[in-house]
Amino acid sequence: MSRTVSPRLLAACAGTALAAGLLAAPAAQAAPGPGVTAPAVLPGSYLNATATDGCTATGTPGWVSVSFPGPILFAHTTAPAARFKVWDATGAKVVDTTAEAQYGGVQTSIADLPTGTGYTWRVWPEYRPGSGKPTETCRFGVDTTPPTVTGVHSDDFPESGGGKYAGQPGVFTFSATDTGSGVACFRYALDGDPGVGGCTPGPGVVAADADGTASVTLKPGSWGHHHLDVRALDQAGNTMPSSYDFSARSNPNPPKALGDVDNDGVPDILLPDSQGNLLVISGDSAGTAPSTVVPAALSPLGGTWTGTQVVHKGWGTASAPADSIFVRDTAAGSNSLLYLYRNQGSFPVTVQSPGVVRHASSCTDLANLAVVCPPDHATSFQDVQQLVAFGSIDPAQPYGLNLLDVEQGDLWLQRDPSRFGKSTRLTTTGLWNGYDLIAPGPDAQGNLALWSREQATGTLRAHAVPKLADGGYDFSGLADPANGTVLGSFPVAAYPTLGSSGDLDGDGQNDLYAVTPDRHLLTYRGTAAPKDRGPLA
Repeated sequence: MSRTVSPRLLAACAGTALAAGLLAAPAAQAAPGPGVTAPAVLPGSYLNATATDGCTATGTPGWVSVSFPGPILFAHTTAPAARFKVWDATGAKVVDTTAEAQYGGVQTSIADLPTGTGYTWRVWPEYRPGSGKPTETCRFGVDTTPPTVTGVHSDDFPESGGGKYAGQPGVFTFSATDTGSGVACFRYALDGDPGVGGCTPGPGVVAADADGTASVTLKPGSWGHHHLDVRALDQAGNTMPSSYDFSARSNPNPPKALGDVDNDGVPDILLPDSQGNLLVISGDSAGTAPSTVVPAALSPLGGTWTGTQVVHKGWGTASAPADSIFVRDTAAGSNSLLYLYRNQGSFPVTVQSPGVVRHASSCTDLANLAVVCPPDHATSFQDVQQLVAFGSIDPAQPYGLNLLDVEQGDLWLQRDPSRFGKSTRLTTTGLWNGYDLIAPGPDAQGNLALWSREQATGTLRAHAVPKLADGGYDFSGLADPANGTVLGSFPVAAYPTLGSSGDLDGDGQNDLYAVTPDRHLLTYRGTAAPKDRGPLA
């Protein structure tokens, strides 16, 4: 006869059995043993600042260029040792070895591997025989042969001579072959050294197309002989140099544009890069790629352009229709010198040593008649709070060199400072401390203007300096910086750098540019419609 057992009774019996050890609870799952992670091939190929180790199922095989002691296989591990296995392209095992771990890492090297791709490898943690989960399958190739440069050519600037004028853009084509890892990029420098490094995008680096070719556009800044140094790099980092020599002709009718420093008739923006080099960026460029990179070593102020103020707008003589360049050290406690690179028909910084300009010690009135300098007149550029290249106020020299600065809260005009010029006091109100100055240049009718940014608020204002019937200028609108026409708001925190190099886009109005805290270059149509050209190098 069947009997029904209540659930309560069953539960009580199970509890008694468990207490007596007759029933055991399920065993806890064992913790995983030591493992291996982050496999890598060393030294690897760091062409783009990242090792191409190819340790994913669909990744690109990493390339190494060393033959002895050969590639080093490395991984992190929590095991006391690890086992490495390597197979060649046929599937034959060429390495099966165990190495002891040290400081959380384990490695082995492989000597005398033949050149070629198709090597695969894995690594297992060794803490008991047959234990441990291996890494994913990684791949690498060995390439010890540099690429062959098959040509450097330009139809715009042929080796035989002729072609375009200095200051005009020209296309240069590079070509190379590589039967191993393939051509990755070209490093190049016009009248300079392309330096060492890989293929990380930046000035002087261009990626190769699949057929091993690449083209760049360059502007030789001066007439005469030029040397283009080119180096081809393959995927393994092997490099092969080549060069190209040509001449650029002197332009008998050079274009003229205020703000232009490299004699191509287009205003330029001059800014330092993150390495202290000086970038010359053409106003008609779509991005931030420079037409010229001036090495940091050529700075007159201790091997870097960072911390300098570079101003330009005017050249002084009709024979050199591009801006001369003034350089000033803005660091506290710096010397009192201003440096001048005078444009004599070509971009001046790379072809000449600078002259030294001292602050004017004599004064004139607006009619350029001698007057006694006031006691607070600055005697050196160390005492100057702001400095801009203002433009010419002399009808006989429409492209003359004149600087505008702030001294003790007032605006002063430095007339032709390159020729021991004189200072003219423009204001007596003492209100100009705390403002950034920007000189946009003349408009189509020859009227001048000064833009100011109030540092505390970011307010940008325009102050008219109209041209008079007698060829002079009316500076009365500069008396109070707060009375200008408001153009917009550009807080210093959001736009640490503001400037103007004139009419950047050729639409007849002078344009603003700005650099953001993350070093993006913005250009404007006048002071509106910002365009992000991208990050600076």
